[in-house]
Amino acid sequence: MKETPLSNCERRFLLRAIEEKKRLDGRQTYDYRSIRVSFGTDYGCCVVELGKTRVLGQVSCELVSPKLNRATEGILFFNLELSQMAAPAFEPGRQSDLLVKLNRLLERCLRNSKCIDTESLCVVAGEKVWQIRVDLHLLNHDGNIIDAASIAAIVALCHFRRPDVSVQGDEVTLYTPEERDPVPLSIHHMPICVSFAFFQQGMYLLVDPNEREERVMDGLLVIAMNKHREICTIQSSGGIMLLKDQVLRCSKIAGVKVAEITELIQKALENDQKVRKEGGKFGFAESIANQRITAFKMEKAPIDTSDVEEKAEEIIAEAEPPPEVVAEPVLWTPGTAQIGEGIENSWGALEDSEKEAEDEGGSDEAVLDDMKMDMAAEVSDIGSQDAPIVLSDSEEEEMIILEPDKNPKKIRTQTISAKQEKAPSKKPAKKRKKKRVVN
Repeated sequence: MKETPLSNCERRFLLRAIEEKKRLDGRQTYDYRSIRVSFGTDYGCCVVELGKTRVLGQVSCELVSPKLNRATEGILFFNLELSQMAAPAFEPGRQSDLLVKLNRLLERCLRNSKCIDTESLCVVAGEKVWQIRVDLHLLNHDGNIIDAASIAAIVALCHFRRPDVSVQGDEVTLYTPEERDPVPLSIHHMPICVSFAFFQQGMYLLVDPNEREERVMDGLLVIAMNKHREICTIQSSGGIMLLKDQVLRCSKIAGVKVAEITELIQKALENDQKVRKEGGKFGFAESIANQRITAFKMEKAPIDTSDVEEKAEEIIAEAEPPPEVVAEPVLWTPGTAQIGEGIENSWGALEDSEKEAEDEGGSDEAVLDDMKMDMAAEVSDIGSQDAPIVLSDSEEEEMIILEPDKNPKKIRTQTISAKQEKAPSKKPAKKRKKKRVVN
C-alpha cells in the first residue's frame, strides 16, 4: 500500500507554521518529544517510546566460530524491521531504501564506533566467540525512526546479560542463570543519534521531526554523539548544501540532547536493577498505567466535608419554597380525572376528514333510500294491476315472469344504477366505513 501523499493545503499549512516557529504538537524548535523506557521480564528486552514512535529491542547471543581476520573478537549484528503494523506504507518481505539506509546508519553508529568491547566476547581464540544479535522492531511510526532505534539498541545492550562460561583445556562449559549469575556486556560509551530537519533550503531548522514534518522537509542531518561530546558518525541526506556554521550549531544542540538522554537511560537502568534485586514486580505489564487497562478506575481525591451542613442550609435557604396549594383533580367525563395543566381528552372525537366522509356517507344513504322507495312504489303499482312480481338481484339481467295459465315470457328490464345517478353530484373523497341505518 502506497503512502498517502499530503495535500497542497496541508503542505502550505505546515511550512507556514514552521516559518512562524510553531509546531503541530506545541513544541518549540529545539524540543524533543517525551522519551519513555520500559523493560521486559528477560534481560535485553526493552521498549522505547519517542512520542508516538515505538521501537522494541531484543538482544540474543550464541557461541559461533570467529571471522578469519578477527580471531579474537566477537561479532555484533544489528537488524531493524519495518512491519505493516507500524505503518501501512511499509511492505513486508521487501527491503526498501529507507530500511537499508537505517540499518547501515545503525551499524556505523554502534559497531564502527567501538562502543562495545568485542574482544571481551572471545571465549577461545580462533574457535569460540560470542555473537551478539540486536533485533529492532518498529511497532508504531510517527517520525524520527533512527533516533528511537538507536536509543532502543543501546538500552537493550546495556540491559543484556550473557551466560557465564568456563574453559578447561578444550572443554567449554556454559552455565545457566541458576548456576551462575549472567555477565553484562562491556560497554565503553553510549552513542545516540540526534536528527535535524531543514526546511526552505536550510533557512529553518527543527529537532526531532515527526512524521508529517518529515514529509515536507528538504534535508535531514543525523549526528551520532556520546555524552563526552565525541561525534561517532554524521550523515546528511536530501541534497541540500549546509554551511559550516549550521553543522557546528547542530553539533552543539546534539551534545546537550545526548547528555539529557544518557542521564535518562542510566536512571531507567538503575531503577530496573533495584526492583529486580528487591524482588518487586517488573516487566511490560507492570510499566503500563492502570488507567489504560481499567478505564473506570480513578484516583481518589480528598474531599473537604467540614462545612457541609452550612452549605446545605445556604442552598435550602436560597431555594424557592414549594407551592402550598395542591392542584385539584379536574373531572372532564365520568370515570376520568386530570391533575394540573393539560388538554381535554379527545378520545372518541372524529377528525374533520372523518366528519366530511360521514356526511357524504349520509347523503349517499339518503339517495339509496329514495331509490328503494321508488322501486317499492313501482312494484306496488304492478301488483295493483294483477301483474306478476319481478325478482331482480342485479342491475341488468334476464328475468322470468311467472303468470298463471300463460307461457313464460322473457323480458329484459333495465334498472338505473345508483352510481350513475350520484356520479355528477358526488365530490371525490376518501372512502370511509358507513354506519348502517337501523330502521
